[in-house]
Amino acid sequence: MSAFTIDTLAVAQLLRKRGFTEEQATGVVEALREIDASQLVTKSDLKEAIADLKVDIVRWLIVTQIALAGFLFAAMKFAK
Repeated sequence: MSAFTIDTLAVAQLLRKRGFTEEQATGVVEALREIDASQLVTKSDLKEAIADLKVDIVRWLIVTQIALAGFLFAAMKFAK
């Protein structure tokens, strides 16, 4: 589990200020401590995934356009 730095005291104080009981605020802070930061996604992870998806979409578009052109060519040959 990688480290996930958070000011738990500030979070607990903010929660109490917003109407949480001491027990609720403590529970939320304890839950935050249990977060496995290795499972969190970074902006660079998202950018990489988006770039990969864009490549996949372009490939799919090219293949479908080639298939459509082949279909149209075959339909025109068949119609003659």
